[in-house]
This record gives sequence, C-alpha cells and structure tokens, in this order.
Amino acid sequence: MLQHPQFDPVALQIGPLAVHWYGLMYLLGFALVWILGNYRIRQGNAPIDKKGLEDLIFYCVLGVIVGGRLGYALFYQAEYYLQPSHWLQILYLWQGGMSFHGGLLGVLAVLGWFSYRRQLPLLSISDFLVPLIPLGLAAGRLGNFINGELWGRPTDLPWGMVFPQAMDGLARHPSQIYQMLLEGIALFIVLWWFSSKPRPRGQVSGLFLIGYGCFRFAVEFSREPDAFLGLLWANLSMGQWLSLPMIALGLIIFAQANKQNRLDSN
Repeated sequence: MLQHPQFDPVALQIGPLAVHWYGLMYLLGFALVWILGNYRIRQGNAPIDKKGLEDLIFYCVLGVIVGGRLGYALFYQAEYYLQPSHWLQILYLWQGGMSFHGGLLGVLAVLGWFSYRRQLPLLSISDFLVPLIPLGLAAGRLGNFINGELWGRPTDLPWGMVFPQAMDGLARHPSQIYQMLLEGIALFIVLWWFSSKPRPRGQVSGLFLIGYGCFRFAVEFSREPDAFLGLLWANLSMGQWLSLPMIALGLIIFAQANKQNRLDSN
C-alpha cells in the first residue's frame, strides 16, 4: 500500500501571486501541442502553416475552457447550475470543475469555425490536430494526481494508494496515473504512428475518438464516481456514458473514411 505524496498544489508563490501545478499542466499541454504541431509543419505534413497553428491553439484554449466548464455544469451538476441563482457560478473557474467531454465539444465548435474561415475541410484540420492532443491530456492527468483529486475506487492491489483527501484511509486505484498512461501516452503513441503515413481523410480523427473513448470507458471501472452522481443506469458512470457516443461516432467516421477511400480508388 502506497501513500499519496501530498504535493503542495502551489508550484510557485510570488507575493500574493500563486502559480498552481494544475495551471502549469494546462500550459504544458498547450506547449506540447505547439511543439509537436510545428514539427509536423516542418515535415510538410500539415494543412496549415505556423501562424495558422498559433491561431488554432489560441481558439482551442477558449474552446477547452468554455466547453469544459459548460460541460461540467450541464453533464455533471445541471440540477444545481440551472437554478437562476447559480447561473453566474458557471463562470467561477477557480472553484474547479471541468469536463473533458465538454471541452471536446468546445474544440469541435472551434474547429468547425476555423475550417470555415480558412476554407479547409474540417476532417483535414482535425486529422492534423488530434495526434498532438494526448500528451496534453497526460499532463492534465498528472495535474490531477499532484492535486490528489479524482482518485480511484478501493483496491487491495500492491500499488493501491491512500489519498488523504478521500478522508477514509482506504487504499485506492491511482486512476489518474492509469488515465495518464492510457488516454495520454498510449494514445499518443498509437495516433502518432498511425498518422505518420498518409491516411484517408477522417481516419486519424475517428481513431482518436475510438481510442480515447475505449480507454476512458475502461479506466472508469477503477475510478471513483462523483459523489453527487454515483453510478448511473447499468452501473456505468457519467464518464462512461459520455464516452459511448465518442466511440460510436469514431467508428462511423473511420468506416466512412474507408468507404470513401475505396470509392476514390475505383
């Protein structure tokens, strides 16, 4: 049985200014997207130039923040936030509460707008972007682990970890690390390898949706469900129910890309 290291959530304090590890992980995530994106651009494997990448990242930051916060409010605590007296609290980002699936919807909205403005196919932009994302997701999950939040369900496995924030003294799955390894590092390796060769338009995007959805669905079995929600129908968590449409959409996009590629080859 392991003990959570109880990191100080503040990485740097300068007078009244406190820089939190979680915020730094967000910055690291977007920095990794910028570095990897520029590498792909130099390799001539991108539909946009360096300036286009910088614009895309800026808009994606807005999409992640707005979509992530709205997704959390609507998917996880709609009963609370839809009360008129609580509407303004959706803007209280410092209180925490972000949804990956909401952030994804925010990014999809941004990509749709960006592709329209640039007169580029949406799937060409998303095929370029999605292999850059998983390492940023890994950084975010590392931030969750440093904060000692989003811990797993009780376990008797040797690497079970006691999270003092859970206030029950139980050894739990370090599910943040599972997510970092699967949704982050493993998914990055698969997508980076798969996208390193020309693929039918949409296949890389479809594989991202399938891969993330499957990894997230699997890890949720070891992750403690939110106390205010618990498990939902069929004993699945909200994260699992939100991942199922991702997998289905990914399969449709991947299959459609295959079909279109065969028609173009004939």
